[in-house]
Amino acid sequence: MNILVTMPVSERQTEALRQAGAGAELRFRLGEDLPSGRGGALPFDQLVPVPRLEPEDVAWANAVLGNVDPQLLKTAGDLQWVQTSSAGVEPYIQPGVLRPGTLLTNATGAYGLAISEHMLGMLLSVMKKLELYRDAQRREDWASQGNVASVYGAKVLVLGMGDIGGDFGRLCKAMGAYVVGVRRTEGPKLDYADEVRLIGDLDRLLSEADVVAVTLPGTPATRGLLNRRRIESMKPGAVLLNVGRGYIVDTEALCDALESGRLGGAGLDVTEPEPLPKGHRLWQIPTAVVTPHVSGGYHLWETHERIVGIFEENLRKFLAGEPLRNQVDFSTGYRKR
Repeated sequence: MNILVTMPVSERQTEALRQAGAGAELRFRLGEDLPSGRGGALPFDQLVPVPRLEPEDVAWANAVLGNVDPQLLKTAGDLQWVQTSSAGVEPYIQPGVLRPGTLLTNATGAYGLAISEHMLGMLLSVMKKLELYRDAQRREDWASQGNVASVYGAKVLVLGMGDIGGDFGRLCKAMGAYVVGVRRTEGPKLDYADEVRLIGDLDRLLSEADVVAVTLPGTPATRGLLNRRRIESMKPGAVLLNVGRGYIVDTEALCDALESGRLGGAGLDVTEPEPLPKGHRLWQIPTAVVTPHVSGGYHLWETHERIVGIFEENLRKFLAGEPLRNQVDFSTGYRKR
């Protein structure tokens, strides 16, 4: 069995993957770049230098660990399994990318810590008007920006009750919020949720929520979910957070709601279009906190460790013929239950 690892790994992680893949041939290639400007205590300097990924590497592989250009996967001769290093898998479920019968698993479970903390940071920035004070600081303006809001006592609507939404819900719950989770189908009530509702209740829920947090994956069903009508139905002064996909939210309708003051603010790690082009009015809206899709990825070393841990676990299971963790349903783009 030929196993291609395209995620950058350290010597310790390399050895762990070799042990998990005992009996198989492992080939390590650099198919994913690390974030620039790294530093601090993150041990990125411990990563093993390896050659860049080439098309012949993919053609050689029976299994690929990491995010590879979907077009390259079409060159694989006997590809049986793809394990992404991302939670989102939209490019890999498109018709013709993977042959029928190919297993697809994602990295759900690795990103909750990093992205939920990023969400909380954006929420507090908006609620405490820190983005306005940052603007005032640049103007050398020593002046109050007015009243602020609190997570305590807020009704927080979390769209998506997976790893990321769950971790964010727990953070808000710990700070005294009333948390309402929204999911596609019936399921158990989780520890952080005061209520669990289905997506069919969304229109009513939007009018009651102080915070609307979008953690949904990008699928045909979620595209345009928060359209102009729904944004206009949100509670006046509410805050919108989006770490799912930019196209879930109508950008122009959101800009209108922010510029008019109807919404209190927005924290966006994803936008539509993406990258957000220079000159777009969203850049200049004072109550919008915009980050360039960096809440996940490898910006936090712990995320990197968790992804490799999922790789190890699934590699052992794959070689043993056992069911894999995080198998994706091609028809929905979600992880199978």
